[in-house]
Amino acid sequence: MTKGTDVHAADSHEMIRVHGARVNNLKDVSVEIPKRRLTVFTGVSGSGKSSLVFGTIAAESQRLINETYSAFVQGFMPTLARPEVDVLDGLTTAIIVDQQRLGADPRSTVGTATDANAMLRILFSRLAAPHLGPPSAYAFNVASVQASGAIKVEKGARRAEKVTFSRTGGMCPRCEGRGAVTDIDLTQLYDDSKSLREGALTIPGYSVDGWYGRIYTGCGFFDPDKPIAKFTKRELHDLLHKEPTKIKVEGINLTYEGLIPKMQKSFLSKDVDSLQPHVRAFVERAVTFTVCPDCAGTRLSEGARTSTIDGVSIADACAMQITDLAEWVRGLDDPSVAPLLTALGHSLDSFVEIGLGYLSLDRPSGTLSGGEAQRVKMIRHLGSSLTDVTYVFDEPTTGLHPHDIQRMNGLLLRLRDKGNTVLVVEHKPETIAIADHVVDLGPGAGTGGGAVCFEGTVEGLRASDTVTGRHLDDRASLKKSVRKATGALEIRGADANNLRGVDVDIPLGVLVAVTGVAGSGKSSLVHGSVPAGEGVVSVDQEAIRGSRRSNPATYTGLLDPIRKAFAKANGVKPALFSANSEGACPTCNGVGVVYTDLAMMAGVATTCEECEGRRFQAAVLEYRLGGRDISEVLAMPVSEAEAFLAEGEARIPAAHRILTRLSDVGLGYLTLGQPLTTLSGGERQRLKLATHMGEKGGVYVLDEPTAGLHLADVEQLLGLLDRLVDSGKSVIVVEHHQAVMAHADWIIDLGPGAGHDGGQIVFEGTPAELVADGSTLTGRHLAEYVGA
Repeated sequence: MTKGTDVHAADSHEMIRVHGARVNNLKDVSVEIPKRRLTVFTGVSGSGKSSLVFGTIAAESQRLINETYSAFVQGFMPTLARPEVDVLDGLTTAIIVDQQRLGADPRSTVGTATDANAMLRILFSRLAAPHLGPPSAYAFNVASVQASGAIKVEKGARRAEKVTFSRTGGMCPRCEGRGAVTDIDLTQLYDDSKSLREGALTIPGYSVDGWYGRIYTGCGFFDPDKPIAKFTKRELHDLLHKEPTKIKVEGINLTYEGLIPKMQKSFLSKDVDSLQPHVRAFVERAVTFTVCPDCAGTRLSEGARTSTIDGVSIADACAMQITDLAEWVRGLDDPSVAPLLTALGHSLDSFVEIGLGYLSLDRPSGTLSGGEAQRVKMIRHLGSSLTDVTYVFDEPTTGLHPHDIQRMNGLLLRLRDKGNTVLVVEHKPETIAIADHVVDLGPGAGTGGGAVCFEGTVEGLRASDTVTGRHLDDRASLKKSVRKATGALEIRGADANNLRGVDVDIPLGVLVAVTGVAGSGKSSLVHGSVPAGEGVVSVDQEAIRGSRRSNPATYTGLLDPIRKAFAKANGVKPALFSANSEGACPTCNGVGVVYTDLAMMAGVATTCEECEGRRFQAAVLEYRLGGRDISEVLAMPVSEAEAFLAEGEARIPAAHRILTRLSDVGLGYLTLGQPLTTLSGGERQRLKLATHMGEKGGVYVLDEPTAGLHLADVEQLLGLLDRLVDSGKSVIVVEHHQAVMAHADWIIDLGPGAGHDGGQIVFEGTPAELVADGSTLTGRHLAEYVGA
């Protein structure tokens, strides 16, 4: 456009304008975010970054897109409430790439979560010999079926015609595509010396008074007063294996099913890690998972395993490391499938480019870390032709070695350069440095945050006096002296995943950092080889699964001593002081808000008018402890509650100990009653760490405790790790953060690369020796970091 001409009206929308955002802790936040630029949102943990980016901008964009579909389609989509904000202008379609773990369904793999598996199946259905059939013949999610029957056909006169139908699937019939078969220990299901009425069933949820207990005692297939040991073969078969049968119990029509098929459906068809803790403990006790003897864990039928291209079956292809698979695909040359080979090659190259070349397509998606899952989701968008889209990333550098962060930065810039708006919530200075625009939230966390402290360039942030600005150039220095080990944990011949018979002595009584690029074998070494027995406390990155009723007080066990203290002070029973029990407000059932479902429109959550969001009956709020009622105590931040429960009438030592631990991990700003669903990933992990710190353990194994931590909070975490070591504990940390490496007493560096290029120990020694050595990737990045 030549100078002097008027700007076209369509080009005047160059900003995403947010005015008056009040989601979670945001205090009437107003920002203007430039489009087609990379904007990084910084601020301490809990300052409101996710509330602004995910809870406001991305949520509204998705809601508006959903509203373009018909009411019928919307009925199948998640309903999103309109965020609390006055004005949201200039939004474009938002694609959210978050750190939610990929579905942990046993049949979900890296290949099925991306399009790579689908393309491989088409390739094999065209080229493999012997020819099996359509792509479904190579799919472990599709069972082979055959059926015959009569259908009515109208050709002049109506007559019945016999038809047969068959579908060839690739599912292994024995393990049903799971790759593992289960064997159930019957002694864990029931106590055969008791009768059903005496409570013989020991499966969680199958108590005599419960619904299942009543079905089994009232089904009429066996005598409920006879000990199971005296059951006939027929009765035992009916109890354990009977197929679904219609019955009537207490006048209600029901379906009866044997215990084992019932368990298969309710417990074993789900991922073990997604079960509630007491159910998971039961499954681990009662069920042994062994590799399927028929398919050797490949999940595929015999036909799919023996149909090959140049001697390689689809099972072999999926088991290859993706870098090798990409090489193999490039070696295939067949004009009839040329476009498919190009697309598959491009998809596999995206894996390599994003730093996931060490995975294989048959890797179960539930075993990926949050950072890996996020990068797998990115693969879909890398080759996309869409432009003018808003990509929203939640800490894309989580779980990345400094070496890989540079690659990730390159990808973010590529997405921007295609004409997209990229919004990134991030703590790492390396990624903040590439931003075109920075929005810093704070100044504190929780109620102390929720305001914009700075907007502008990275240079401007550095010069500003905000918490992020002051800490942006923080660099931990190497320790002058390191602690001496008091013993060693011997690991011999470790070969989990990609480890190659690793022998290592992990020193005890000191702070040990296990480092290496993503996929080098760190977690395999630590979680697979450090015996998870007595005295070992392991804090992994598994998300806390909590409902909107769960909060820090219930999760940490803090509520129990508080309830008892209230009950004792007022001479009533503790159940009154639980919002999930007798004390709950009858209108909202103790949730504090009333959810109104508006059918095809987004549901609305309104504060309960009866209890005004306090969650308790009015009568319960009459009872006080130290001048406060239970709802006021649950509304306190941890730091305030710590002081309140330390002295006077409200002194509760058991609760005070838990609160001190929550402060230690940097969660002093959380309110005791805040729903767990509103916590970020980093906050949940630290909540878990605080809970585990109360356990009696000599060895603490922490998996990336700095995930989601602001630069200013890393210092506090290092102080906590030091206190743990000084109190006589051994701390082993799997970590990428250079500040933690510099602070460690001993470093074990794995590598040299990822996948089959890793799995070896490339360095053992003190951080100073690692920097001086300079031969490993980690050593070079650490030297750069400390300015050596």
